Amino acid sequence: MPTLFIDADACPVTREAIQVAREHGWSAVVVANSTQNLDRYASRRGVEAVQVSGGRDAADFAVVERLAAGDAVVTQDIGLAAMALGKGAGALSPRGRIFHLATIDAELAVRHAQAKLRRQGGRHGGPSKFTDEDREHFIEQLERLLRSPQAAQ
Repeated sequence: MPTLFIDADACPVTREAIQVAREHGWSAVVVANSTQNLDRYASRRGVEAVQVSGGRDAADFAVVERLAAGDAVVTQDIGLAAMALGKGAGALSPRGRIFHLATIDAELAVRHAQAKLRRQGGRHGGPSKFTDEDREHFIEQLERLLRSPQAAQ
């Protein structure tokens, strides 16, 4: 059975991701650091909750360790998305952007340039407010991804 991994640290669509995974016959693994309350997910059938230490990227490494080709990941982290794609899994942002192997290197380069700018004191605007349209787009794209996770490659 394929698995949908949810990087639940600051993920606004965890419930929706679990629901769509179950509708498509996928199991779901919710991974978060110790500051998150995962009890609300652990009791659901077909859902595994994995609590990791609060260390930097601990949730990402816990996902990558368990990930197999054909699985999928919901994450805001471009680095985790790149690792997932490298293992033959699909990757999707909480706003419904499907990550692609053909463009992930460019996205990593942009992320690096933005981090460098911030370290030098440059300003970078934060993300826009998460909307109902974002949520609907996420659900549509997740359903598409779960039907064919390899198509995102």
